Amino acid sequence: MLSGSGCADFTVQCFDSGTATFRDTMYPDVERNSRRRSTPHFAILKYLSDDMEKKKFTLKPLPGDGLHLVVPRKLAVNYKNDLNPAQYEAVTSLDGPHLIIAGAGTGKTRTIVYRVAYLVELGVKPQNVLLLTFTRKAAQEMLRRAAILLDSRCEHVAGGTFHSFANRVLRKYASLLGYENNYTILDQTDAEDVVNLLRTRMKLDTRERRFPRKETLYDLYSRSVNTLTHVRDLLAGEYPQFLELEADITALLQSYIGYKRQNNLMDYDDLLVNLARLLQEKEEVRKALNDEYRYVMVDEYQDTNRVQAELVRLMAGQRRNVMVVGDDAQCIYSFRGSTIRNILAFPEEYPGCKIIKIEENYRSSQHILNLANEILRRGGVASVPRTPAERS
Repeated sequence: MLSGSGCADFTVQCFDSGTATFRDTMYPDVERNSRRRSTPHFAILKYLSDDMEKKKFTLKPLPGDGLHLVVPRKLAVNYKNDLNPAQYEAVTSLDGPHLIIAGAGTGKTRTIVYRVAYLVELGVKPQNVLLLTFTRKAAQEMLRRAAILLDSRCEHVAGGTFHSFANRVLRKYASLLGYENNYTILDQTDAEDVVNLLRTRMKLDTRERRFPRKETLYDLYSRSVNTLTHVRDLLAGEYPQFLELEADITALLQSYIGYKRQNNLMDYDDLLVNLARLLQEKEEVRKALNDEYRYVMVDEYQDTNRVQAELVRLMAGQRRNVMVVGDDAQCIYSFRGSTIRNILAFPEEYPGCKIIKIEENYRSSQHILNLANEILRRGGVASVPRTPAERS
């Protein structure tokens, strides 16, 4: 990328070393050519003179073989002025794994919005940034705010839910898993109806015995998939009254899986599981996606389940440029299989992870925060203290 004003004194990033001359828009008579390059290193070409008809460049090799961002001399957004110190540290942190602990009212969304803008302003291509959220509306709002903050480039960042991202990828690669790319997605109601159809076909719904309803059966299946837990263990913990029916329930759920494959159907859980399978089994696809999405950001990480955490790990790849944001004192989607362990174990899963705690609260008074902190303390929750932000 170029930095600096006009055409005097700028830096250019390139992939090979060698010598080169370029046509300058201010000097159209200057020919564009380059000698054959050698030594596959990134290099910085420094402009030496704006008085010569043909510009000369001095090439200096950069250490390593990764992506190096050239920071513009003057950023369009005054990040340091707009953010508190913890937010600013999170926004301007680039490479490697990062865990951002941010409770309600601490400006978590603001931090994500500014980091999207910061990456784009540094020259990262919007399509190389992946933002995963739990609702489509949240992703759209974050990217809209980032576009207002910087410019319309931010609207081209790949943002959406885990399920929408999985569907986007599988529409291209589902054939590698034995599906057709034009598969049909079952919503929860449709999935429950399929389970009910199979229950009737298998003559499991009789008056002689009490068999689980379709809603219960689909809940068992979904929990088993999202928590990677055996059906027997779920029956023992959640539905002990049906434990004696384990064999029939397992047979029904296996029939449900086969019915979907036979009819080119996927339910919401299949989207996540099949994407994980794709990334685990097809190395060429995983590498292609790792190259496409060089920076991964995840909102509300405390609400991810085990499959989603695995997807984040696979998408991070060898670069490990992943930033997760969440609150270690809440988890509201446990009924869908989410686990607080994902955020608590993140430093272990990503050695060398940088942890940043955003503690200033912009929503509540000190009395409310004292009460919340005391409840957390008595509940044995190891969480950062919440302190009120200074308000002008």
